[in-house]
Amino acid sequence: MAQEKTKMSFLDRFTAVSARIGGEVHLRSLRDAFAIIMPLFILAGLGTLINSVIFPKIASGETLANLQVWGSLIANGTLNIAGLMLAPAIGYCLAYNRNYDNPITAAIIALASLVMTMPLSLKLIPTGATKAVEIGGVLSFSNLGTTGMFGGIIVGLLATELFVWLSKQKHLQINLGENVPPAVSKSFNSLIPAIIVTSIFALIAALLAIFAHTDLISLIATGIQEPLRVLTTSLPGMLIIYSIGNFLFTLGIHQTVINGTLLDPLLLINMNKNMAAAAAGKHIPYILTNTFRDTFGMMGGTGSTICLLIAIFLFSKMKSSREIAKLAVAPGIFNINEPVIFGYPIVFNIPMMIPFVLQPVIGILIAYFFTAIGFMNRVIVLVPWTTPPLLSAFLATGGDWRAVVVQLLIIVEGVLFYIPFMRISERVQAKTMDLEQ
Repeated sequence: MAQEKTKMSFLDRFTAVSARIGGEVHLRSLRDAFAIIMPLFILAGLGTLINSVIFPKIASGETLANLQVWGSLIANGTLNIAGLMLAPAIGYCLAYNRNYDNPITAAIIALASLVMTMPLSLKLIPTGATKAVEIGGVLSFSNLGTTGMFGGIIVGLLATELFVWLSKQKHLQINLGENVPPAVSKSFNSLIPAIIVTSIFALIAALLAIFAHTDLISLIATGIQEPLRVLTTSLPGMLIIYSIGNFLFTLGIHQTVINGTLLDPLLLINMNKNMAAAAAGKHIPYILTNTFRDTFGMMGGTGSTICLLIAIFLFSKMKSSREIAKLAVAPGIFNINEPVIFGYPIVFNIPMMIPFVLQPVIGILIAYFFTAIGFMNRVIVLVPWTTPPLLSAFLATGGDWRAVVVQLLIIVEGVLFYIPFMRISERVQAKTMDLEQ
């Protein structure tokens, strides 16, 4: 009994720490900001799919080039300004989560601070030229887009935190009296904090430009974003973090507590770079992206529970399990699996915890292998996570039927993997019911 209490206390502590991580205000704000701009990234994926797959099948030459202008403009308004969108989105979400009464002002301050960190001039190669020339008065998509995503995150967080803190200092507020409209009063209350915050970021950018001949966005991209992204989006790093998140789900804590805050933003950078490369007709750089993970490791929802549902329909002899499966199959097709997680259940069901955590790992490894050897295309389209299995593989890889075959192989393997654990679980349930009777 003492040993059991020790184990439970460890689980309780582990659960509490994980919940605190997921509820931490900065991570929660980051997750909220990505949710706000996610529709634009999905639009970018659809644009890439149409530009790279559909248009080349119906046109060629100058007609094709004219049609693809549409997709290029979509890329400019989505992927190529990802960092620029993130900074104000994070500013708004963080200020809102901090209960600041004027979050839109925080968003504007975050946006202004980010632009102030951009270089004053850029070395660009004009069309048809071979040498770069220095041009001033322009902003580069390379700084505003995927390369600047982490810069947008860090500047958005820092600028907003400083602005909200300064705005709460009474001696920095300007009181115009009660007869002034609320919008005007709020604007003057934030005047001094806004000036201080933006001046600080402008000073930092100026010092870097004068003494280090660089800019803050480049420093963040090379010194923080790339090392962190390489670490967490490596195959071992991604599988470990994703498995921890899935394990939390078996304890009743949604996996986005970990994956949505620690993994998704960095995997999304890989995905955006893949889409940008596909749109530009270049080599696709990354295998591991958030869409790759979802497509081959989350079929039917977290834990690839579509495999469990199929196993239940084919091999289960327990009526209650089949009834749950009937209720869960419709949402499961669209990768929504709370009914099976809490209804079967998988939560606190020791036998089912094992395949729930391990099957996504196996599926991702199988897909990674076939992608690495060149059997199927790399993922280039950010499809919605609710896209049904088989269709998701076809769309995500730009219409590659071989990806569908790989996904079907993973489903078959997953069904076989779930069967013995399902049978053990049902035996345990049957014995429990007998004891209760």
